[in-house]
Amino acid sequence: MSKAFNHPAPKTIDLLLTRRSGSAKAMTEPGPSKKQLAQILEVGARAPDHGKLFPWRFIVFEGKARARAGDILAAVLEAEGERSKQVEEERARFLRAPVVIAVISAARESHKIPVWEQELSAGAVCQNILIAATALGFVGNWLTEWYGYHPVVKEKLGLKPGERVAGFIYVGTAKDELEERPRPEMDKIVTAF
Repeated sequence: MSKAFNHPAPKTIDLLLTRRSGSAKAMTEPGPSKKQLAQILEVGARAPDHGKLFPWRFIVFEGKARARAGDILAAVLEAEGERSKQVEEERARFLRAPVVIAVISAARESHKIPVWEQELSAGAVCQNILIAATALGFVGNWLTEWYGYHPVVKEKLGLKPGERVAGFIYVGTAKDELEERPRPEMDKIVTAF
């Protein structure tokens, strides 16, 4: 094995074993700097990608763009007759975290690489983003929720036909200490063939 690829990183294992998501509702400033955000996106883009298709892309919401995205959500719900309290909650949704990264799955139907593998690649991108954010000292939360599936929201956010939201990754600083959650018992989910 070449030395270039043989670089053990035990701290990475520690990071992966302790990484936790933090609630988007419990995030605050600061968010990643421009340089850190670029690094997070670059790590995201290093996900496994059978066929080297890059079947995904990013939409970054920061600053005033978060409020504009919230206005889209509010307008959609208002047009559907939703009560005003819910409309205002949605208007503030993207303001929960300093940065929101939408990972857009752009799988190609007519390619030899199955769509499922391309979609899994987009999921791996989301996980890489969470890991990178954690490695840089931030907290992340991978959400999709109703607005990731709503056709009008997708159109207003600039998704092309056939594109789907793999996730909205909220990135910021945790307001409170993150709590550990129950994890699976390994002997219940691992079998030998």
